[in-house]
Amino acid sequence: MAHHLEQTADLGEGELLSRIFPRLGGPRALLGPGDDAAVLAAPDGRTAISIDTLVQDQDFRLQWPGGYRTTGYDVGWKCAAQNLSDINAMGAAATSLVVSLTLPADTPVTWLEGLADGLSAALGALGAADCAVAGGDLGRGGQLVVTAAVTGDLQGRKPVLRSGARPGDVLAVGGVLGEAAAGLALLESALDYVQLNGRERALTAAQSRPCPPLAFGPAAAAAGVRAMMDISDGLVRDAGRMAAASGVRIDLDPDVLRAEAESLADTASKLGADPLHWVLGGGEDHGLLAAFSPGEDLPRGFRRVGNAREENSGAGLVTLGGREPAASGWDHFGG
Repeated sequence: MAHHLEQTADLGEGELLSRIFPRLGGPRALLGPGDDAAVLAAPDGRTAISIDTLVQDQDFRLQWPGGYRTTGYDVGWKCAAQNLSDINAMGAAATSLVVSLTLPADTPVTWLEGLADGLSAALGALGAADCAVAGGDLGRGGQLVVTAAVTGDLQGRKPVLRSGARPGDVLAVGGVLGEAAAGLALLESALDYVQLNGRERALTAAQSRPCPPLAFGPAAAAAGVRAMMDISDGLVRDAGRMAAASGVRIDLDPDVLRAEAESLADTASKLGADPLHWVLGGGEDHGLLAAFSPGEDLPRGFRRVGNAREENSGAGLVTLGGREPAASGWDHFGG
């Protein structure tokens, strides 16, 4: 007799929540799940807040061409990582998450449990153990959608904006560049996932379970960073956003970025790709792009990738060694 795989359609909302909440662990809000709204402490008197969404077949696939199956754990981890990174970019520390889930009726309960496990594991492993899962919502739908809103504590500091870069500033990156893009290329290729080597599997993990450097945001804020933002849509695209907000041109250093791309060269050769395009245009590593005053020592973990220049109407907002870069980055509404 075939064993029936328990699906979310087999359980009511209360039963599903009873499967989720015990897996989340960690700190609790002043008033957490169970009422109409959560109650949070705001010791700073201000709250940073952001929201992000993961949509099946837009932000992840359940089944990739090479055979890899996206687990609930993957999606829970990625949901936490991308939201925590936004708070990190403001120089704040995450304090709470609320999560909304839209689930097809045939979603296995084990997949949902894995999502809760991945969410909880990411909070601990990434350095956000003080972030409470304060509540959320469950609903039915035709595809999996995971939305999370995150709050953060500025801890007495000014929020770090993307609009503070000035001509002459050093542009620096904290975290990795291009690894998640390389991982995405591997997952979307016809290469058999089982046959991937250790480095290649690590790159696919960078896509499915990114590791934003959460200690870097508050450290950069304490060091007097002028501008900062999460690199989610690619270095060039996000540098362009900082340049536009700050009224400067950002000139990226081609020699530095080619050196960054060297670690991806073997994978790129296997796929017939240019690793520099991954470094320039690949997002979802969720590192930080930051502008620091010239002559100051960069905080630990940051390295220089370029400089801010006077805005020049004859050049783009972002240049690579003074020229327009070939890679542009990810646009959620682009063709």
